[in-house]
Parts: sequence; structure tokens; C-alpha cells
Amino acid sequence: MKDKILISGFADEISSDFDAQLKTVTTLGMKYISLRSADGTGIADYSPEEVREKLLPRLTAAGVGVSSIGSPIGKVGIEDEEGFAKQLAQLDTLCQICKLLGCRYIRIFSFFMPEGKDPQDYREIVLEKLRKFIEIAKKYDVILIHENEKEIYGDIGSRCLDLMESLNEPCLRCAFDFANFVQCGEDTETCWNLLREYIAYIHIKDAVSTDKENVVCGTGEGKIKELLTRAIREEGYEGFLTLEPHLVLFDSLASLETTAAENVIKTNKAKDGADGYAMQYRALCEILATI
Repeated sequence: MKDKILISGFADEISSDFDAQLKTVTTLGMKYISLRSADGTGIADYSPEEVREKLLPRLTAAGVGVSSIGSPIGKVGIEDEEGFAKQLAQLDTLCQICKLLGCRYIRIFSFFMPEGKDPQDYREIVLEKLRKFIEIAKKYDVILIHENEKEIYGDIGSRCLDLMESLNEPCLRCAFDFANFVQCGEDTETCWNLLREYIAYIHIKDAVSTDKENVVCGTGEGKIKELLTRAIREEGYEGFLTLEPHLVLFDSLASLETTAAENVIKTNKAKDGADGYAMQYRALCEILATI
């Protein structure tokens, strides 16, 4: 199993400092990260040349690979045409970065919905815009993994399935996030059953529905242990399990959420980012040991 299940993580939850990120993950024995931000700059704001000069040598020296690009692509209002045009250009650049880093996956989203509006009213526009992302990904032979983020079109299982079936592209797959489904009032097992054939990547993040608070993996309502046991033992899942602890307030959190960061993480559950990351890693290792 060790060769088929690989642990990665959003290392910017450790620190904004890239060297501190790499130090923590290598101390834990991890060989991969999901690259979302480094040295306080989001990956979408790097050029390929900057990645080659500033980040790649440090990754190589640390012996750390990149499992996915944690991009913000699709994390823009569905009616924001200027923002969408900017993201088309960013995605092309991110595909170049992806290839430079020897990475297969770029995480994307399916656009924030206007408050109070029915997401179904925007379905055709979402599909049209995602097709433009897909055209770029095809050019670079990159796989886009759609995360079921809160408040976007694909925030619940049925709409995620609609995207996969309607677009029907091998270069578009699901990044399954347990906590986000819990926070949207969805049952993760039901969502897993709907999406299983499209799941190519898994985020290890757990939550409880009472106050939508993130908790250590395996202690919430995400059914992480049960679903990972089934996925690995019965369904032959191979690939990445990517830590996204969300256990302490971290520097780039505000840029990732539509609400105030303190509404997402109400109380720190660890002394700092490195401690929270290690807590999540050890909890996942304990789950995997039972599997």
C-alpha cells in the first residue's frame, strides 16, 4: 500500500515561509506537497521563470515533489468576466508551472454563485467557462481536479456529478473534500457513491456540522476512516491523500474564504501551523495503519 498511497499536503498552512514548509514536511518524512503559496505569494502569481529560479531548487534540495498545484482557478464570481479572463491567462501559466514541476494535477473550482440565487440558473454558463479551462489543460496534457468548495456551483454531490457527466472529459476529475461536503450539509458517503469513478485526488480535511468547524481528521463527520478503508481495500484507490488541516489560523486563509477567517477556524486547535499540520499527519497515519 505504501507505494500506491502517497501523503501530500497544503504546506502553506505550516508557514508562509517556503523553507519552513519544507523543513516541517521533511522532518515528518513526507515526500510531497500541494503547492498553493510560497514565501507569501500565491502560486498563480508566480511566473514559470520564478518557479524555476526560486522554488524548484529548494524542492529538489529537500527531496520534495509536488502532488498538485493548489490554484485559485474558478474561485471567482460566475458573473465576474474580468476575473474570468484573468484566470484563463493564469491557467495557461499554471499549466507551464505544472509541467516544470513534473506534476499532473491542478486544483480548480466551479465559480462562486451570487448570494440568494439558484445555482441551477447558472449551469450553462458554468459549463461553458469550464470548457475553456479544459481546452487549456488539454494543450498541456494536465488533469484539472475540481474541488467541492463551499458556495460554488459544484459544492454538493449532485452538481459535482453533473459537471463530470456533462463535460465528460478525462482531463477533468474530482478532488474529494470531506469537510467541505459536511459544511454544505451533505453526507460524504452519499457523495462518494455518486462520484467514485471520477475521484482522482483526496483532501484530508474533516469537520462537524454543528458549527461547521474543522477538526482533526477522523474525529468529525466526514467518515474519513470508513471511506478510506473502503476506497483502499475494496475499490483500489491509488494516489494522493493531501492534508488540508485547517486547524489553526494561517496567513493565506483569508484569501481562500468568502467569510472572515475566524468564522472558518474559530479556535486554534494547535499551537502553530507546524503543530497543526503534524497533528493531521499523525492522525492520518493512524487511520492508514488500521487499513
